[in-house]
Amino acid sequence: MRELTRAEEQVMHILWEIRAGFVRDILEHFPHPRPAYNTVSTITRILQEKGFVSHKAYGRTHEYYPLITKDEYRQSHMSNFVKDYFADSYETMVSFFAREQKISVQEMEEIMKLMKTEIAKQKPGS
Repeated sequence: MRELTRAEEQVMHILWEIRAGFVRDILEHFPHPRPAYNTVSTITRILQEKGFVSHKAYGRTHEYYPLITKDEYRQSHMSNFVKDYFADSYETMVSFFAREQKISVQEMEEIMKLMKTEIAKQKPGS
């Protein structure tokens, strides 16, 4: 799956939230100062070319909707992020965030609980 630019991601987040919308609907969800109508229109067409959105045509007006879910994009994006920045090692990534981002003891304990739960789910016979 291709990476999105920041502007494309912003439009996708809005479409994931509203599920479908015309360019004017998408614009309404942007914080101020809002981009120009033509800018959002261009971004939606680029997203369509990349295979992230499609549209229903109503005459010359188009209602856009996502073709991929937020979870599908997140999974692909995170996989690429770990591969590109952490030598495809989740252990290295977690170690980096624990060391460099000063994760609190409470946050590390929560992560460890989540990991233990996931390990129990994945063990054979569970």
